Amino acid sequence: MHIDAWIEGIPPTAVYAVVGLIILIESLGIPLPGEIALVTASLMAVKGVVSPWGVAACAIAGAIIGDSIGYSIGRKGGKPLFEKMGRRFPKHFGPSHLATAERSFQKWGMWAVFFGRFIALLRIFAGPLAGALKMPYWKFLIANVLGGVVWAGGTTLLVYKVGKSIEPWLARFSWAGLAAAIVIGGLSAWIMKRRAAKTHARIEAEQAAAAAAAGAAKAPVAE
Repeated sequence: MHIDAWIEGIPPTAVYAVVGLIILIESLGIPLPGEIALVTASLMAVKGVVSPWGVAACAIAGAIIGDSIGYSIGRKGGKPLFEKMGRRFPKHFGPSHLATAERSFQKWGMWAVFFGRFIALLRIFAGPLAGALKMPYWKFLIANVLGGVVWAGGTTLLVYKVGKSIEPWLARFSWAGLAAAIVIGGLSAWIMKRRAAKTHARIEAEQAAAAAAAGAAKAPVAE
C-alpha cells in the first residue's frame, strides 16, 4: 500500500500526528516521503476531513523538531556518522552525496538549511550535516524555523487554496497533486544525484592524481 492511501485510511485525528512524525523522522536523516505525506494530508483538508491549520502546525513542528534533533545527532556523531549511514542507505548517504551536500553548505552557509528544505535529498542531510560541520546553533535555528514554516506551511496553504478553488474536480486534482509532488521530488533527487556523480568523479580523479604523484615521489631515481 502506498503511503498516500495508508494516510487516507487512518482515523482523521491520527493524521496530524502521523504527518508530523513522518516529516520529523525524514528531517532526522532517515529517507521517508515527507512531501507526499504533507500533500496527501493537505488534500484531505480540502475535503474537510482534517483542518488545514492542524496539518500545517504539525508539519511545521515536525520539520523544526526533526531538524533540531538531527543537528544534535550530527554534532555528536560527526562525519563518522555519515559513513555508517552510507553503509545503511548507500543511495542517499554515499560519499558523492555527502560531498555534494558539503559543497552546498560551503556555498550557502546557514541558508543551505533553509533551501535544503525544498530539495528532497538535501532535506534529509540538512540537520545532521549542519551539526557535523559545527554550524553555530543560532544560525541553524533561524534557517531551520524559516525553512520549516515556509515549506510546510506554504505547501499546505498552496494545496488547500488551489484545491478549494477547483473542488468540483478534486478527484482529478488529487492525482495531479500527488503526481506533481512525486515529479518534483524525483527531479530534485535526480539533480542532486547528477551533481553527486560529478563530484564523486572529480574526487576520484584528484585521489588518483595524488596517488600517482606520491608514487612518483617514492620511486627511486635512476643513477
